[in-house]
Amino acid sequence: MPSSFGQMLRVTVFGQSHSPAIGCVVEGLPSGIVVDQDALAAFMARRAPGQGSWTTPRREEDRPHIVSGLNVHGATCGAPLAAIIENTNTRSGDYDNLLKVPRPGHADLTAWEKWHGNQDVAGGGHFSGRVTAALVAGGAIVLSALHRAGIDITTHIAECAGIADTRFAQDDAAQLSAQVEALASKPEGFAVLDETVEEPMKAAIRAAGSEGDSVGGILETAILGLPAGVGEPYFDSVESLISHMAFSVPAVKGIEFGTGFGFADLKGSEANDAFRMRGDSVVTATNHNAGVNGGITNGMPVVFRTAVKPTPSIYKEQETVDYIAKQDAPLSIQGRHDPCIVPRAAIVQTCAAALAVGDLMTARYGTAWMERPTSYRREGL
Repeated sequence: MPSSFGQMLRVTVFGQSHSPAIGCVVEGLPSGIVVDQDALAAFMARRAPGQGSWTTPRREEDRPHIVSGLNVHGATCGAPLAAIIENTNTRSGDYDNLLKVPRPGHADLTAWEKWHGNQDVAGGGHFSGRVTAALVAGGAIVLSALHRAGIDITTHIAECAGIADTRFAQDDAAQLSAQVEALASKPEGFAVLDETVEEPMKAAIRAAGSEGDSVGGILETAILGLPAGVGEPYFDSVESLISHMAFSVPAVKGIEFGTGFGFADLKGSEANDAFRMRGDSVVTATNHNAGVNGGITNGMPVVFRTAVKPTPSIYKEQETVDYIAKQDAPLSIQGRHDPCIVPRAAIVQTCAAALAVGDLMTARYGTAWMERPTSYRREGL
């Protein structure tokens, strides 16, 4: 089962929802990079379960324990960085029947087809969103390194249960920067720009949960500060690698960059981003293409949106099959599940994007962007 991503900067995740622990290994970090444990804890808190009535009641401390890769001073030592996160609040018996009666929309059936009953179904096993805690742990370390290099990545809830937040101002770099800064200052995990939509979103999530149902939404991510010239055409394009990581987040079913599917309704004269000089730099008058041309960054902000489906684990009775008895069957599940994963998935998408961008940056600049974050751009010319 491949569970790794990246070529120059590589992350591997391991563990299952109810295994003793989950974790990650990050390879490719140079020595001497200080890991800010407080910042790591803050990122983990944004994804943590049990934040309120709009999330799963399962509570986990989610404190990463770094067991390899740091020296006694808290800086990377050149060895692979490995972190584990203990699972302390599990109820595996709630999932016993899923070995033969799969949840519609979940990976129970496909896992059976692949591993013939040997898969771990408790809590969703390795398919569970629980494993994204490990993704955040690894991504947060890279995210902090990117910030030191002048690159910031932020995600907000663009839409939840049909209720829309203010969209990122992708054509106005100054306004977009202000929006990103405002989101960074929010201490808790419900990431919206318009505070008036927060309570209606939470109310819609609670209402769906009270009916035994779930809702989905859209996440919008902005990447600021990426230098021009990062990425490759075709298979290692900026969009390709970001999409690869974005779809690694469970429940993500769609993605668009910039104007995205809206391009279908435009003429070329409307879709093209005119170039202009700003001092010695080339900028674009608009940003329909989300800072990417030909798979390579042009220096403008990268903005993309991901569609997140409703949580498939719902308490309403559903139609499924008993694939041992080979007959149709009803299903009523137990366990503890989010009525909407969108709020907690925002920081996951940010960290997933950080891992993709970190790999892209390392392919372009080697480890110089981490070792010399204030001067690597001049050196890389």
